[in-house]
Amino acid sequence: MRRLVIKIGSNIIASAERGLNMRRLGAITKEVSEIVDRGVEPVIVSSGAIAAGLKKLGLRERPRDIKLKQAAAAIGQSSLIWAYEHSLARYNKKVAQVLLTRDDIADRLRYINAKNTLLTLISRGIIPVINENDPVAVDEIKFGDNDLLAALVAGLVEADMLVILSDVEGLYTKDPKHRGARLIERVEEVTPEIENIAGKSGSAVGTGGMYSKVLSAKQANDYGIPVVVMSGKRRGLLRRLIEGERVGTYFAPRALKIPSRKGWIAYGIRSKGVVYLDDGAVHAITMKGKSLLPSGILRVEGEFNIGDAVSCLDQSGRRVAKGLTNYSSREVELIKGRKTSEIEKVLGYKYSDEVIHRDNLVVL
Repeated sequence: MRRLVIKIGSNIIASAERGLNMRRLGAITKEVSEIVDRGVEPVIVSSGAIAAGLKKLGLRERPRDIKLKQAAAAIGQSSLIWAYEHSLARYNKKVAQVLLTRDDIADRLRYINAKNTLLTLISRGIIPVINENDPVAVDEIKFGDNDLLAALVAGLVEADMLVILSDVEGLYTKDPKHRGARLIERVEEVTPEIENIAGKSGSAVGTGGMYSKVLSAKQANDYGIPVVVMSGKRRGLLRRLIEGERVGTYFAPRALKIPSRKGWIAYGIRSKGVVYLDDGAVHAITMKGKSLLPSGILRVEGEFNIGDAVSCLDQSGRRVAKGLTNYSSREVELIKGRKTSEIEKVLGYKYSDEVIHRDNLVVL
């Protein structure tokens, strides 16, 4: 394994009461330095800015008020990157701070620019330390978490593995606080059953829990990237992992990975609307690799324009695909259920035979 994305959660290196835990962060950065010396190229995705800022603001828990969260992130981010820079400088390692928002990922040009920047840093032997740009990104604070960002980054830099450091050893058969809980050492596929086992709880200072880690593993697996969720509080696990030992829970990558551009469509951009498909269209898309034609569309929801991402659902509401549309929601409303030969007659013009071309469509 050559390139490793390491996601470090707030509850691993910070708390609202004490701010950054320099001892724990120092232990992690020591291990990061050791694997660099063994030829590994690490990319760190680190939470902790808001938790570090809460201490400086005199707050004991994560506030609900967005302005306070933004203020905490602004105050804490400088402490966070200084801590990484100071800790890794002891081992003659250099770091670079990279702050991203969903807009940076959703815009294709900015996505490519971010990729080029990260790859340049890596090629120079510099360790990128990535976080969401929380002080200016309201939606990211409300809905995002760095587990999902880490999966996006893993795809962005074409990582060989994503490692998510957790406050538990990995995914258990049930809450590890309960008697009889067993560690699941390997997950071949993230199924609804696995998602249910993970639950949806988070920590007091972070936004994610095991559920978001499992969803992130699924996303990275789709890119063809294996994922390990393991304890971030035990020493030596990173070294043991790169030496080939089994630690934590291993999520096996998808055999037929999604191409980079389709991965960006699937996970990098938000859907602006929804189209419901009949059974024939679902079969053609999922089983035959066909494009979405207007004849297979039953219903349209939301407002979207040409080039926007649109989710494709079957009649039961299950999401089956996502793609970039050739027509606006108003236009799709007019041509839904029609044959391609009727598009120009209905609209007075025609951009394409397909509502979503298969090159811009990814099955989920």
